[in-house]
Amino acid sequence: MANTFRLLWWFEPGQWQAYYLMERISGPGRTAASLGITGARDDLGEAMSAKDLRIVTDGWAYEPGQVSVRRVRGADNRIKIQMRVDLGVLQMEAKGRPDGARPHGYESLLQFQKERIDAYCRRNNNDLGFTLDAAECREMRDEALQYYQRYLANFVLEDYDAVAEDTQRNLDVLNLCTTYAAEDDDRFALEPYRPYILMMHAQSLALAAINRDDYPAAFRDVRAGVRAIRAAYERHGQGKRWRASGEVQVLRALYREIRRHLPVDRVRMLKQMLRRAVRQEHYEEAAKIRDQIQSLQRGRQNSANG
Repeated sequence: MANTFRLLWWFEPGQWQAYYLMERISGPGRTAASLGITGARDDLGEAMSAKDLRIVTDGWAYEPGQVSVRRVRGADNRIKIQMRVDLGVLQMEAKGRPDGARPHGYESLLQFQKERIDAYCRRNNNDLGFTLDAAECREMRDEALQYYQRYLANFVLEDYDAVAEDTQRNLDVLNLCTTYAAEDDDRFALEPYRPYILMMHAQSLALAAINRDDYPAAFRDVRAGVRAIRAAYERHGQGKRWRASGEVQVLRALYREIRRHLPVDRVRMLKQMLRRAVRQEHYEEAAKIRDQIQSLQRGRQNSANG
């Protein structure tokens, strides 16, 4: 069952990577040091061969257009997630921040900033006046990219609960920046990706429900995702574009698959047939369908009372 639904996944390779690369290197006077690219050195001693990444990549070829991932057990005995890229391998922690760091002693910068906001509210009884500067927003965007890589990997690994957690977490980053960023550029920097993250979040919730054979829950998750994407488009004055978006098309395809597994509601189906018959002016057929609906509804009422 899971393999059928995996075919519905939609992704534009390199979308976020290209965005972050352009954001970090564009602009006059940028240097490696100004971008935080420091600490480069040669390490050509006797241990060089032991550090050659071919030890990791041998037997694991990079395939353009494919997302190739695997789980491994690290030297610390914790599970790691590895993603094959064209020039090597990305390795991520399966839990916590993907790079294993604990900024300011917190699991993530997002958690740190949430705690700052809570502390500010406790001192001032509200959040009025709290802002995030450009550097803080950029750091959270960079962190969000790590979580994006991991939820992409976990989607391929079919760990949909983990995908739901990380996509919700990145939606929280978008909401935090939209609410508190001091600069307009930072408030809207990630908004173009909101529909994609919402789509991945809805898909992961629905697929997790499908794995539990809970098709009604999956149906609700997909519908909620479509509504959230529509609202995102409407907030930015693009209310007419949401229906044609790639994200909505993916969720609608999943919706159709889920409906095939839902119990048939006979009354609902007959009401659809009735509307069609009236629209086509087939009034005799409409009258017969109406009688069937009333008979079924009486039967349900008698069963409920009995």
